[in-house]
Amino acid sequence: MLRIVKTEWLKLKRYHILWAGVMLMLLSVVLTLFTSLAKDGTVWDFRFLAEQVIRHNATTLSPVCLTLITGFLISREEKDDTLKNILTIPLSFTRLLVGKLLICGGLALFFGAVCSLFTILACIITGFPGFTPALALQAVGQLIAVNFFLYLAVLPIIVLSSRANPLVGVIVSFAYGYGGMFAVGDMTLACLYPITASLGLIHYRSYDPAVHWNSPLCLGSLL
Repeated sequence: MLRIVKTEWLKLKRYHILWAGVMLMLLSVVLTLFTSLAKDGTVWDFRFLAEQVIRHNATTLSPVCLTLITGFLISREEKDDTLKNILTIPLSFTRLLVGKLLICGGLALFFGAVCSLFTILACIITGFPGFTPALALQAVGQLIAVNFFLYLAVLPIIVLSSRANPLVGVIVSFAYGYGGMFAVGDMTLACLYPITASLGLIHYRSYDPAVHWNSPLCLGSLL
């Protein structure tokens, strides 16, 4: 398995779609900054900015981004007509798929780190108050962790659509992530719905007395 993962890692150098993932992480921050322009009386600081980026990631962009890129990496073997050569090694498609999924789990962590970097840069550029090293480390940790948990949440969709049409998986993941906006209205449902359960595992807005995450229930949802 280690050789499979190493080989898949080397293949990533050929794919420019990874830049699409970086651009989507940047788009998440840019969209959040656009919402800060609304004159609704909300006071924006670094912590609120990071929370809004996490929310946008969870309910819109990250599920789509992770499904799109993982589906692309899986389907390329058939599109490039290399699968028939790989399976003569011999190597089962299941082992090949597991290797690709492990690599994409690492990409989920990478995209979370990239998004956190964009968030910190956005705070510096806009001059939002409240930036501290402690809050910056918390935001980095939460964005990396939530991206990985979101990857686990969409993993069944990725696997089921990998041998069919990855674009179908992207559409389903978009609807799946968007449904999280409605799930957060009830804390029990939020803990049961895998997308919002990802937020529970990073203790999203746990300082708010109205937010009560059930961590075992959130973990059980993702499992």
